[in-house]
Amino acid sequence: MTATSKPRERRRLWSRPVWGSSEIRILAVALILCAYFETANRDFLLTGASLENLSQFIAPVAIIAFGEIMLMIGGEIDLSAGMVFAFAPFVMYFANEAGLPVWVAVLAGLLAAAVVGLVNGAVTVYLRIPSFVTTLGTLFFVNGFTLTISRGTPVSPPEGTIFSAIMGAWGYSEIIWAVAIAAVMHVLLRHTRWGLHTIAGGANPLGASEAGIHVRRLKLGNFIIAAVLAGFTGILEAFRITSIDPQAGGNQIMFLAVAAAVIGGTPLAGGSGTIIGGLIGAAVLGILSDGFTLIGINAFTFNMILGAAILAAMIFNIHVVRLARKGEL
Repeated sequence: MTATSKPRERRRLWSRPVWGSSEIRILAVALILCAYFETANRDFLLTGASLENLSQFIAPVAIIAFGEIMLMIGGEIDLSAGMVFAFAPFVMYFANEAGLPVWVAVLAGLLAAAVVGLVNGAVTVYLRIPSFVTTLGTLFFVNGFTLTISRGTPVSPPEGTIFSAIMGAWGYSEIIWAVAIAAVMHVLLRHTRWGLHTIAGGANPLGASEAGIHVRRLKLGNFIIAAVLAGFTGILEAFRITSIDPQAGGNQIMFLAVAAAVIGGTPLAGGSGTIIGGLIGAAVLGILSDGFTLIGINAFTFNMILGAAILAAMIFNIHVVRLARKGEL
């Protein structure tokens, strides 16, 4: 190695840990957006109401994104998450109306969500139906079932208790749940056999199977995890807004969760992904949404700008990855 090549090699070694991390890249985007919106409107981060609104946008998208990330790493996706979001709170409501304590009713709602995830996983894994088709079918089924049992009428969850505050009624409880779940899911993905085998199965399903990894079992479990997280998010939102609406959630929150996952560094092709990246990706979406609202962007053009911003963030992310691989950063 020549004398001139040594400094270049040091620069490459220095840059790889920084720019090689998808979390660092998307965090940089989030900080730039924060600086811009704070400059454009001083109320963006300096008021409690603004921070609370921002946290309430980030949390539900992030929690659903965690489940989608586990699936996307394995090359799967759950399109029904937004409908499970609306379904689980109604199961909770009817269980509570039947006389069960509210915490047991919450568990009933999560169990119902898990059943949907089990169906999604079983049909996809054992009948070998693409998850896009499977979950598209359950999307319509669960939506229709929710509208049928609710008769299309919103209801109210229990209010005015400490349990309600913990489950979303207090302004910052959702973001605390999101951070706590992110920590648990990060450990699950990066420091347990389940997570490491999920990554291995997504990167090379045939090789993983030949190595003795139960890829089907992992996918089935991840479908259940994704559905339970979607149902739990719906329950948190029900307590927060003190209303259980059969039209809540829907495709928008599901696609926002997928967008957060992709922006955070999880490719649709599978094989890699990070929970922390998904949390930061959800933060980027929340910053864009809250920032555009505060600076007075017209509602008719909001989705256009938001979509362009999402594309710009993803293009930036992919471009930096390519440069890092070539050793140009």
